[in-house]
Amino acid sequence: QVQLVESGGGLVQPGGSLRLSCAASGFTFSTYQMRWYRQAPGKERELVAIIYSVGGTTIYADSVKGRFSISRDNAKNTVYLQMSTLKPEDTAVYYCHARRTGNEYWGQGTQVTVSS
Repeated sequence: QVQLVESGGGLVQPGGSLRLSCAASGFTFSTYQMRWYRQAPGKERELVAIIYSVGGTTIYADSVKGRFSISRDNAKNTVYLQMSTLKPEDTAVYYCHARRTGNEYWGQGTQVTVSS
């Protein structure tokens, strides 16, 4: 059974940091491109960051470049999103996504709220 389980969300003040984790099971994690998306209330789901399965190449949305960092630990079947200098506009539900030709999986999401 395929599972992607996100954790690490919560309430943080502007300028603060959070690290999201996504634990994967039920598929060959190391062969999948991993992504983080987010969706704010009333808005479309937005791609935040990508990490490739080979070489570890990363890509970021302009809105988070320089503040967020995606990484993966294939030994632990886990992908991370380190978020720093958080802004109120980063408030959203953050989703983990696994992608490979012919297959894709989604996590259930974790809420991140940036507010004073």
